[in-house]
Amino acid sequence: MTDDLLHRYRPNVGLMLIAADRRVFVGHRPGMPAGQAWQMPQGGIDKGESPVEAACRELGEEVGTTRALLLRESRDWIRYDVPAEVAPAYWKGRWRGQAQKWFALAFTGRDADIDITAHGDEFDAWKWVPARELVELIVPFKRAVYETVLAEFADLVEPTAT
Repeated sequence: MTDDLLHRYRPNVGLMLIAADRRVFVGHRPGMPAGQAWQMPQGGIDKGESPVEAACRELGEEVGTTRALLLRESRDWIRYDVPAEVAPAYWKGRWRGQAQKWFALAFTGRDADIDITAHGDEFDAWKWVPARELVELIVPFKRAVYETVLAEFADLVEPTAT
């Protein structure tokens, strides 16, 4: 990632966790607007941590499992701006949004291996969804990111066309 992006966008990873039937994991974010509270796991990259290391850590923290195999990393960093009214207070205006590396992961466990309460309260519910339903579940400011991720990993999930 260029220095310019590092100064304006928070380095972040996103995870597309794919079940054996090619559906995708989404978690429900507490406190989000109705109908837009679902998202794939994501999280910041800690200082000294590589994107793939952050992806592995976030899988454990947000999904509560490490039962997955890395399939692919996105070619590019994918950016989005966070509206000021929903930007985390702890950012204190430091970043205008996030720049993400996305990882496609094959889930190798059983549903019982998922524990979203293992490391916090990022999600209060979860489910597997067909890839074609992802974009509609997401807050509008992240939809372009999800469209890009779906296009890049399209061969790994069920077709988006009906």
